[in-house]
Amino acid sequence: MRIERDELPPLPDGERVAGAKRRSGEGAAPTDPTKRNAGATARARKLRVNETEAEYRLWGELRGRHLNGYKFVRQVPLGPFITDFVCREKGLIVELDGSQHADSPTDPARTAWLNGHGYSVLRFWNHEVLAERRAVLDTILACLDGKISTPSPGLRLAPATLSPLGRGGKLR
Repeated sequence: MRIERDELPPLPDGERVAGAKRRSGEGAAPTDPTKRNAGATARARKLRVNETEAEYRLWGELRGRHLNGYKFVRQVPLGPFITDFVCREKGLIVELDGSQHADSPTDPARTAWLNGHGYSVLRFWNHEVLAERRAVLDTILACLDGKISTPSPGLRLAPATLSPLGRGGKLR
């Protein structure tokens, strides 16, 4: 069987043979970092199906505008990342972290990227959601209402460094 140059798979490091063309939509890394990576939607769908108990419990409180009318979506691809919960109207991302995030070297870079693109990031540990859900919801609501807006290592809030309108000129 003869393989055309257009059909060559990527090399292990993601590069292609010089002159080879990529078929549209196949594993292409976006040239714009604000665009989704190929396959992000499929990965997000899998995450929605395989949610943790903490994600399940919190989603039950956030879905359908249950939290004072604020609309949340879950497992949303944003640029190179998939976020747990997003209130687009307020530019707030709520992340639930398990023990694998305790000393994660990638979390600060991820948060910085999201902050730089107009999103505030609020993090909770899974056990906080399971044991103190009312306090978690009150904290989320305080951030949405602007009552909490300064960085806080103890609260694990990282406010956006760009205004919500800086996210492409419109709220997404």
